[in-house]
Order: sequence, then C-alpha cells, then structure tokens
Amino acid sequence: MIQRHLTAQLERSLELFPVVGLVGPRQVGKTTLARDDLAQRAGKPAVYLDLERATDRSKLADPESYLTRQAGKLVILDEIQRLPEIFPLLRSLVDERRRAGERAGQFLVLGSASRDLLQQSSESLAGRIVYHEMTPITVLESVRKWETLWMRGGYPESFLARDDDESARWRGAFIGTYVERDIPQLGPRVPAEQMRRLWSMLAHGQGDQLNLAKLAAGLGLTGKTVRHYLDILTELFMVRQLAPWSGNSKKRLVRSPKVYVRDSGLAHRLANIPDLETLLGHPLCGHSWEGFVIEQIVSALPETWEASYYRTSAQAEIDLVLTGPRRRVLAIEVKRSSTPTPSKGFLLGCQDVRATERFIVKPTGEAHSVGHDVEAVSLVEFLESMAPRVGVPG
Repeated sequence: MIQRHLTAQLERSLELFPVVGLVGPRQVGKTTLARDDLAQRAGKPAVYLDLERATDRSKLADPESYLTRQAGKLVILDEIQRLPEIFPLLRSLVDERRRAGERAGQFLVLGSASRDLLQQSSESLAGRIVYHEMTPITVLESVRKWETLWMRGGYPESFLARDDDESARWRGAFIGTYVERDIPQLGPRVPAEQMRRLWSMLAHGQGDQLNLAKLAAGLGLTGKTVRHYLDILTELFMVRQLAPWSGNSKKRLVRSPKVYVRDSGLAHRLANIPDLETLLGHPLCGHSWEGFVIEQIVSALPETWEASYYRTSAQAEIDLVLTGPRRRVLAIEVKRSSTPTPSKGFLLGCQDVRATERFIVKPTGEAHSVGHDVEAVSLVEFLESMAPRVGVPG
C-alpha cells in the first residue's frame, strides 16, 4: 500500500519536474522500483546506469556527450552520490531541453544518502528537482506480522528471511558492508571498528539524549569526531536525531536531541538480541518499541509537519510532538501496555505545548478514551488515521 502510494507520487513528479530524486537507505528496493516499475510506465524509452559499476561509469567518461545522446529518454542514475560533480551538467542539459520544449521526466536519480548530503543537487538543480524518500517496509505493509517487523526490521531481505537466524545473518552482513565500504566512500576514511562501536553504543542507548562527552569517552575520541561520525550515520538514513521541542516556554527545557537507530532490526542486531522472546525480556524492550513507533510515524509525516520531543528539568515529557499547520499540535506517548494510562509528565507536557490532540500509542487493541482528553490507540490504527489527521494525500 505504501509503495503504491510512493509509485503514484513519483509518476506524478516525473510528469511535472525534469529531475526527480528518490533517496533512501541501501537495500530497500529503490532500484527495483525504478527499473521494473517507473521505467515501464514512463511512456518513453529508459536508460539505466549504476554508478557503482565500472562499465556504467565508463559510459560517463564524457558525460556531456553521452547524456546529450539520450535526449527524449528517461535516464536513471543509480547511487548518484558516487558522482556528485554531474549535477551542474544535469542543470545545463535540463535548461537546454526546456528551450527545445522537453520539460518533464528527463532524469531519475537514486541515492543512498540524504538530500542534505547531496548539496550539489540543491545548489545546481534548484527549481528543477523534487525529492521523495523510500523507507524500509512499514507496519501498514505488514499489519499481520507487525511483531516480526519490529524484531527483524523493515529491510526486505531481513523481514522476509526464512527464520530469525537467517535474518540476523543478513543484518550482520549489512552492518559490516556499511562500515567497511559504504561509509568510507563518502569522504575521509572512518575506521570501521570505531564506527561499528559507535553504532552499537547508540543501539544500546536507543532513544537516549545525545551525550557527546559520554560517547567520546567510551570510544576514546573527541566530541567533534563523534559528532562527525553521528552525522554520517544520520545522512545515510541509519540514525534519526529527534530534535527537542523549540516552541515558546518559560520552563527549563532539555536541548539535546534524542538519538534512535532508525531500523529496529538493525538496532536489535547491534545489541545482540536474537529473537522476539529475548527482546520481550530485555531491558531495551521498551526503548526499542518507542523507537519503532516513532520511526513509523515520523517516516509517514508530510513535509508541512515537524516532529520533536518535549522534556523539562521538572520531568514533564512527551515522547513525540507533531506540529503542523494552523497551530495543530499532536502529543503522543508511546506505551507497550494494552491498558495504558497517561503519565503525569505527559499530561503536564501537553499543557506546556498546548496540545490540540493527545494520544497514547499502544501495540494492539481498540481505540478508547483514557481520560484527560487522551485517546489510547494501536499503532496500526493511528497510522491508518494519519492521512486525514495530518493531511497526507490519499
């Protein structure tokens, strides 16, 4: 369901923009979606180049000559972060073809790094490109197997593995490939073992407030270096830094972001949690569930909404604050209980941020009021109701 919605968005963007960017972590299906779906529906011939293959990169030894010959086709450039210097040329070709009457659907660029990291594209292609993010499998795509999704994460090879052992092996190999190959490609070499240790520390502290000094001491690095490593993991979609609420308040607010390993399956692999039974009895269980819920919700938010968390020195706390147009503020507390009640800190926080809607998100069960204008609702039901609630296009 989610992929169909993304496919429709991409098709529409290819009808409106000369360049469309599809970003997201490796192994989520960007290439398959582009080659097997979008290319077939483009209404014109398509050319696919994988910029990690030497043969495809050699075709771009003279990129202007090669791409000029592809006029009238949809050119798909995969792993575009490997060749950022091509963006100024794309701008020139787009403008030239615009003058010739060819406006939309010229280039589809796929990247495994965030659009913020691809600064060349935003500078060179301003007004000519639109971005979409593809995430791992979501809970709405696996409603009947949400516990498996929580345990194994949303990468298709991990989620669809024959058993937990096979899934764990795939995730271990995925982590190894990232720290040994993918991260070093982004710039100055980062020692693989240090990056793996940092990633593991973040998994064991899932949802903790960022404490650079503590992480630096544990790794024997400077805070500046840890900050750099953390930003790399963030730009590669491996980590989410959830910002603190920044509205007006006279209260003493916590100012550090909370850090989550975005995919719950990777977090469990990094924390050496092999299966659901172990997870349910593990000290990280509640933090893991919180991170899973927050990632599912934030990944589905439109760009007109902002996500944050709220915490004061007086222990008022909201796990997730969604701030949207027309001063709408959704306050969300995440709990694993099937019969949850709102905490005192949550209710105090709702008053501070002037929440217009209040929710407790739980694993399963029917929605019901728990008093204090708070509704307890399952994760699936909350996500299904998000479209009308926050204005996601249907």
